[in-house]
Amino acid sequence: MELKSSEITSQKYHDIFDYKLTNEEAFKWQYKQSLPSVEGKNYKETTSGVKNKSRLRREKYSQKKLIIARKAANLIAKIPTVKFVGITGALAMNNAGRNSDIDLMIITKNGCLWTTRLISYLLTWLFGFKTRRPKNRLEKDKLCLNMWLDESSLVWDKKDRNIYTSHEIAQVIPLINKDKTYEKFLFANKWILKFWPNAVKVENSVRLSNFKSNRSLIEKIAYELQYFYMKSKITREVVTHTRAVFHPNDWGKVVMEKLNNK
Repeated sequence: MELKSSEITSQKYHDIFDYKLTNEEAFKWQYKQSLPSVEGKNYKETTSGVKNKSRLRREKYSQKKLIIARKAANLIAKIPTVKFVGITGALAMNNAGRNSDIDLMIITKNGCLWTTRLISYLLTWLFGFKTRRPKNRLEKDKLCLNMWLDESSLVWDKKDRNIYTSHEIAQVIPLINKDKTYEKFLFANKWILKFWPNAVKVENSVRLSNFKSNRSLIEKIAYELQYFYMKSKITREVVTHTRAVFHPNDWGKVVMEKLNNK
C-alpha cells in the first residue's frame, strides 16, 4: 500500500537512513505533489538545513569508495559491450558507512549480459579489485556488482514499483554513459516522477529502440554456466537472460513498514 503525500514528508523517509536533508535536498526529494510546506512549516524549519554528524562521517567514508568505484567503472567500460556503469545504494547518496561495499549497476549491449558479466568479474579480479561474495559479511570497500540490465530490459516491473525502488532508481549516479543509455534508462522508468517529481530530469526526446532476441551461442553458454553456479543460492533475486538483480532482502517492504509505523 502506498502512502499519500499528506501522510509522509521527505524527511520521514530519509530519517530511516539517518540522512538529514539540507534545504536544497528537501526540495529535490520532495515526495509526490505535496506542497512546499509540511504541517505549517517550511523546508528550512522542517529540515533545519544542517547535516548531522553521522551523515558528515559517512560522506568522508564515501569519498574513498567513490575513487574505487570510478576506477572499477573505467576498467569495466573497456569491455565493448558495456553501455553504462553507475553507482547505486547508499554510496549514490554519498551516505556509505565505513564498512559498506560499493554497489554498481551495469547495462550491457543487447544479447550480451552474461558474457559481459563473466568478463567483468575476470577483469576486476585480474586488476586486483575485491568483489563481494554471497553471504560474506566482510564487505568493506568491495565491489558489489548486484544489478545487471540488458539494454532491451530497462523498464522496471510494475509489481516492484514503490517509494523505495523509485528512490533507488532516481539516486543512481552515472559514471560511464555510452549512447545516452542513462537517459534512456530514466525515460523507460519515468514513473518514478510520480513519487519523487523533482529528483531527476527526464528527457522526453529520448526514444527506446525495439530489440529482437539476439543471443549468441557463447552468450547462451555463459548464462547456463553462471545460472548453474548460482541457482542453489537464489532466494528472491531476479535472474533472466536479460536481467540479473541480486537483492536478497525486500527493502521496499521493510521501508514501507517503517513508514507506516512512523
